[in-house]
Amino acid sequence: MTGPERRSLARAAAATHSGVVSRRALRELGISHDHVRHEVAAERWTTIGRQTVAVHTGPLPVLARAWSAIWEIGERIAVLDGVTSLAASGMTGFDEQHLHVSVRHSHDIPCLDGVRIHKVIRRVEGEVVPVGVPRTTPAVAAVRAAGWAVSDRQAALLLLMPIQQRLTTPPLVAEAARSVLGRRRRAFIRGVVDDAANGVQSLAELDFARLCRASGLPEPSRQVVREGPRGRIYLDVRWDGHGLVVEIDGAHHREGLAVSIDNLSRNAVVLAGDRVLRIDRVGLRLHEQAFMDQVALGLATTRSR
Repeated sequence: MTGPERRSLARAAAATHSGVVSRRALRELGISHDHVRHEVAAERWTTIGRQTVAVHTGPLPVLARAWSAIWEIGERIAVLDGVTSLAASGMTGFDEQHLHVSVRHSHDIPCLDGVRIHKVIRRVEGEVVPVGVPRTTPAVAAVRAAGWAVSDRQAALLLLMPIQQRLTTPPLVAEAARSVLGRRRRAFIRGVVDDAANGVQSLAELDFARLCRASGLPEPSRQVVREGPRGRIYLDVRWDGHGLVVEIDGAHHREGLAVSIDNLSRNAVVLAGDRVLRIDRVGLRLHEQAFMDQVALGLATTRSR
């Protein structure tokens, strides 16, 4: 086999793994350790750890690093988990420096640079996606990511984002919480999952529901649908007996034409007889009590509807 033939075979094998290939796969193609060493010396390939070869010398995408971590630890042992598994399943909008991998607690795994290895008590049936890079399902990954998060707020975000991006559903996350929930944040995770199942679709709505309970205010309805002159209007929260609506604005409400569309929709709500209070997410964090005082005043002064 000539050098160009070897390189062509290696590129084909690496094409489905973001440009990397395992040494075992190369051996099965008839490409020996000496062949790899020759390509590396010629600066055509690079090696990553003991088990991975990149068939190029450029930067490695996240998925290539993920495959490398799986091969370095062992394909029968390790799977991507937590936020890394969510990213591999298509979740966007969350940056994480480290790769997160889970193994059974009985395995003794050496440390790898840039990889967080988490030991789990057991694997449950169906928790590993059967195609592509070995990884947990989005529901299981979300629950474990929440348990491994650096804060309660990050944990809530990692539970809600996969649901928002349609990677999983609240019932599936609830089932995962019952079967794979770890030792950290057990009550907190169950509470967030319950909120998600009851219609919370953003972290801001989740925060607001908890603030209402803490302030002794009645529980509002969430994601209420109204028919307006321009079609359906989705209200974040509404108190049905008071005609009071609260809209919790994220950054997307200020982008492009979103401001105009929101204004038209909310004006239609006001003209139909409701009163609307608007709270931005940053403001809710910085001026929590002032906003909640306004909500309490709104509930006290709105007429029963």
